[in-house]
Amino acid sequence: MGGEHNAQRILASWLIGGLVIGVSLLGLHFAWPQYKKRKKKRPIRVYMDGCFDMMHYGHCNALRQARALGDQLVVGVVSDAEITANKGPPVTPLNERMIMVSAIKWVDEVIPDAPYAITKDFMKKLFDEYNIDYIIHGDDPCVLPDGTDAYALAKKVGRYKQIKRTEGVSSTNIVGRMLLCVRERSTGDSRNHSSLQRQFSHGHSHKSEDGGSGSGTWISHFLPTSRRIVQFSNGKGPGPDARIIYIDGAFDLFHAGHVEVLRLARGLGDFLLVGIHTDQTISANRGGHRPIMNLHERSLSVLACQYADEVIIGAPWEVSRDMGNQNPYAIPISLGIFKLLESPLDITTSTIIRRIVSNHDAYQKRNERKCESERRYYEDKTYVSGD
Repeated sequence: MGGEHNAQRILASWLIGGLVIGVSLLGLHFAWPQYKKRKKKRPIRVYMDGCFDMMHYGHCNALRQARALGDQLVVGVVSDAEITANKGPPVTPLNERMIMVSAIKWVDEVIPDAPYAITKDFMKKLFDEYNIDYIIHGDDPCVLPDGTDAYALAKKVGRYKQIKRTEGVSSTNIVGRMLLCVRERSTGDSRNHSSLQRQFSHGHSHKSEDGGSGSGTWISHFLPTSRRIVQFSNGKGPGPDARIIYIDGAFDLFHAGHVEVLRLARGLGDFLLVGIHTDQTISANRGGHRPIMNLHERSLSVLACQYADEVIIGAPWEVSRDMGNQNPYAIPISLGIFKLLESPLDITTSTIIRRIVSNHDAYQKRNERKCESERRYYEDKTYVSGD
């Protein structure tokens, strides 16, 4: 009797176990198509366009926010002709702007010669050829010369998303800073040079500096937060056996020449550490009218570049064990760890400033128009979620 009872118990266990396995397999059979469908679901692709003239950390932050709204970010860089027709001549030509945008760590793909306005044909191309799900723009209005909204069509079809504009900086503002420097330098007043440098480095929140020039430049007080620095940072240190490369500089008005030098430097090792000189160091070595961008603005621009792994905010002028050397690189030279890199592009910060100076009147008129629209933005802005 005991043997029969045990056999029945074993048989019952097998039957129950088989039933459970069968139900599980049946469930897996019906769930598998949905699982495969989830696995095959394509990434969300978002599109953002812009001029990206004299690219700065505000542009970079816009691209960062846009990328956070999808899995892949496609960026359209507006052509020189379109910028000239809608805003006036760009300071940096398309090839330089392409280098800048392509180097940003949040950008996956770049479209050159993008139109200034989202036309019906171009929007169809974005949706059909580039598989774009949403078109992104900041909360500042983008108005065409005829007064219409450049993104009206995208909004109409429900494929538009908005991000928060990074306040305190714009290409117009930066051009205005240079125009002020040109004006002050022409007077030969070194006291005003120092005053301007302090305003750029420690500015006054949304203060309009006119001074009789009519430029109406808005000088903003940029106060970086630890959160913003973390957002821009890679968040990773070098590996235990990494070959670490160090390069330093002002990186003022971060441009395509800077990008190319960082690219070459990164190619020499596994981890690129970039030293950013202080405002005071640059003023002492380059003149009282420099830098145009303050230390924290310059640091964020470098951090946004995919070739920079980490930055030292306020690096010393001399790479040495003490501060008594005439040559700032004397120690690394003596240790045999120094290499001089030449940028493949003949562009410097002075090049950018000369472009503004050589076309002073045109840029001043453009800035007067743009500063007025920026003033209206700050007066009329409403809350937009984002950072």
